[in-house]
Amino acid sequence: MTDRVVSAVGLLLIAVVGRDVFHTLFHPIGHGIIAPVVLKFVWWLLRGFRADRRIASLTGPLGLALVVLTWGAIAVVGWAMLYLAQMPEAFAYGSELDPATRSDAFDALYLSLVTVGTLGFGDIVPTSSFLRIMVPLEALFGFMLLTAAVSWVLQIFPALQRRRVLALQLSTLREARSSQPDLGIDSVPVGVLTGLAAAIVEARNDFTQYGATYYFRDLEADASLAASLQYAAALAAEARSSAQPQTRLAGALITTAVDSLAALLRQEFLRFDGDTEAVIRAYASDHRHTDPP
Repeated sequence: MTDRVVSAVGLLLIAVVGRDVFHTLFHPIGHGIIAPVVLKFVWWLLRGFRADRRIASLTGPLGLALVVLTWGAIAVVGWAMLYLAQMPEAFAYGSELDPATRSDAFDALYLSLVTVGTLGFGDIVPTSSFLRIMVPLEALFGFMLLTAAVSWVLQIFPALQRRRVLALQLSTLREARSSQPDLGIDSVPVGVLTGLAAAIVEARNDFTQYGATYYFRDLEADASLAASLQYAAALAAEARSSAQPQTRLAGALITTAVDSLAALLRQEFLRFDGDTEAVIRAYASDHRHTDPP
């Protein structure tokens, strides 16, 4: 009975990891369970450092690494429990190993580690039909996890690049208009305004698909969307008051895009009730950009 319970718990752990990897990396919305908890923990942990310290900006990279390690650790324990439930009878040991003098728990963990790492030393070999299927499946899982982790990084960093470009576009436009205070909103090309609206929509989509990008903090305020989003809202309000219909429409597009992004940030990350302006302030504060750039 105890062996069956251990096997059941092992299978449950494997299923939990498989579901979380799928929902985090492959599902269109990207709602995992383990990944957000780990990322939030790293985010909270590094808030103890001063905002201007470079380590305070490593939340995202460290969080990604810890998520992958957590997935791997839970999977290793899950498969080890499957092996433990049938040790030592269901395994053949190398001539240099004496199963009578060894620890079943240590051997199960060792076998799981070398299998998930696709090392396959061959000193402990399964003999039962069930385990001869499960061991190769763990090796396949290890290969899949490594491939998925690399793919995750390759998907996340282009999204971060798009977000930083949007922030730089907003900060550049703000600086350009500040240097020419006599130029009103109608001097800004409509194409620039609609382009900003489209970029904000794309940033919202990136947050939906790659929620981990929220936990990447930019030290430079000019390259931080958290610090620049307030100007986008102000620019939209200014454009909506223009006498030009096309400019008013562009302002409405930016407002709608900002409101949609703020609703997503409020629901998925900030978790509080408030209007768009309050969400923008909370977003900036969470990324430690309390003062507008």
